[in-house]
Amino acid sequence: MDNQGGITVQRALELPGLRGGLPEVVAGADRLHRTVRWVHAGEVPNIASLLKGGELLLTTGLGLGTRPAEQRAFVRRLADRGIAALVVELGPRFARLPATIVETARAAGLPLVQLHREVPFVAVTEEIHTEIVNGHYALQRQAEEVHRQCTEALLGGGGVPQVLRILSDFAANPVFLETADGQLLYAAGTESAPADPLQVWDGLRGQRAARESGPPTGTVLVDVPGGGPGTGSVRARLVLLAVSGALSPVHRMAAERAAGLLAVVLMQARQEEELAARGRGDFLTDLAEGRISAEDAPAQARVLGFKPGEGPLLPVVMRLAPELSPSGNWALLARAVLEELSSVGVPALLGVRPVEGRVPLLLGLRSETERTAVADRVAAALRAGVERAGLERAGVHAPVVVVGVAGGWAAASAGLRHAAETATAAQGLSDLPWYDARRLDIDLLLWRLRDHPDLAAFVDRAIGPLRDHDKASRPPLLPTLETYLAHAGRKAETARELHLNRQTLYNRLARISELLGTDLDDPQTVLALSLALRARRHTP
Repeated sequence: MDNQGGITVQRALELPGLRGGLPEVVAGADRLHRTVRWVHAGEVPNIASLLKGGELLLTTGLGLGTRPAEQRAFVRRLADRGIAALVVELGPRFARLPATIVETARAAGLPLVQLHREVPFVAVTEEIHTEIVNGHYALQRQAEEVHRQCTEALLGGGGVPQVLRILSDFAANPVFLETADGQLLYAAGTESAPADPLQVWDGLRGQRAARESGPPTGTVLVDVPGGGPGTGSVRARLVLLAVSGALSPVHRMAAERAAGLLAVVLMQARQEEELAARGRGDFLTDLAEGRISAEDAPAQARVLGFKPGEGPLLPVVMRLAPELSPSGNWALLARAVLEELSSVGVPALLGVRPVEGRVPLLLGLRSETERTAVADRVAAALRAGVERAGLERAGVHAPVVVVGVAGGWAAASAGLRHAAETATAAQGLSDLPWYDARRLDIDLLLWRLRDHPDLAAFVDRAIGPLRDHDKASRPPLLPTLETYLAHAGRKAETARELHLNRQTLYNRLARISELLGTDLDDPQTVLALSLALRARRHTP
């Protein structure tokens, strides 16, 4: 049985009914992979007019005619009708099929089989029909299994991307969700398919423009309805492309079931916006993690609407505090930030990564000299977007904005990865408008060592006595030490920031030195204490 819900001619010949007739393929042996949609038996000369195509025709040859011209016409009409195969039982009419019939079948590419023993056509028909029906049932079960997986993904908190990935894995080909007017919302690929989905989409868009028509042959298109039952409106469209292998009716069946689920999800406000933002986030993450090369990235970015000039690219990552997660309403955040970014005046590609609580961006600069000025404006836009989305909360750290190093596409890949990691490591730092990724390398190193027991032991040795003191006594001394080190040991500035008189500060510093058994004027001691204070955010 093939995966199209019927059986091939080859499979029909292997079933007991026809196999008992000692079948001999005399024409079209290279086309036995054709699908048998149905079986028909008949002996009338005009039988072709009764067929729809895809049938396996059983006959004893009484309707083939006696003259070569009649026989040629009979076979040609069947071939034109598109039947799967012609099976002729030898006996009273033909001891062996005439050369005219065989040659005409070969010329028309029609599989022709002669049976050397009599078989009951009724039994053969019943047997093949049973096989076909069972095949359709098996396909329905496959499609229902995909539907079940998609439903479980949605009930488990997943969204449209998870549904599309399940469908892509099942079809072993890329799957796209586009708007009704053909704009890409989300692209899903599969690990078994080597082609990058955005590259495939770019090629598809080029083919559509060249052909001024729909997608290539073999593509599965399924409308995702919108506007409620019976309205006939289309909200989006599922597109399955045959890149790594052929698509069959079972893939359409699965897509139709998935489309019903997607229709329900997309009824929620701004789901299309969130999908598009997630798709851009996936692209930026793939670029950061090296799954997209610097050579392929510009074309794929253009598919997503990012068209920077010849200047350098600036990677930026905003990381939300866990308490600020928008609980699924990433569309509102993405829209607010994009509207704020429109005033910055540079090309921007913004995505969202809900699982990591991250908003990655790429910005197109005119020159590297404007990096700081653009970073200031972008950081302000990001924070304004967070405020407009209603995500600011009292007592919760503001989002961390990290700006990477400007450069070309290769540098953008490394810069996005570095900025994303640094944004995670910077959680809990004092609130600055934005951080330069290059100035947080020590924090990033300490964050990477967060699970190593030696780091916790180092922090405990360096500042453990102060932590114990602050748990039991007042005033706490750790803030005094942090401020003192932040001002590079300048006591006057430290006292001003802490609103202390000089003598009180001197007394606290003396108490810190006594508890730690160290000299706060020793450079090595200051370095160790600075590292320990930075590392304590990453240790229990």
